[in-house]
Amino acid sequence: MDVKIGIENVVRELHIETDLTRDEVLALLNSAVKDNAVFTLVDNKGQSVAIPAVKIAYLQLGAESGRKVGFGLGG
Repeated sequence: MDVKIGIENVVRELHIETDLTRDEVLALLNSAVKDNAVFTLVDNKGQSVAIPAVKIAYLQLGAESGRKVGFGLGG
């Protein structure tokens, strides 16, 4: 899933590709906001991103898709 995170007072958004589902990402965010904690996501390569939940301005969730293998045709 493609996740874009807007952070307060930061011009650029973070762009993360993760294997988590939309519901899993939202559950992590809701938990972090509720507990005034750090929102942490792990991308497809195993790298972690941690952001204080109170600093998150928005989350944009892309379409969930399976892992791409091989060459695509069409356009």
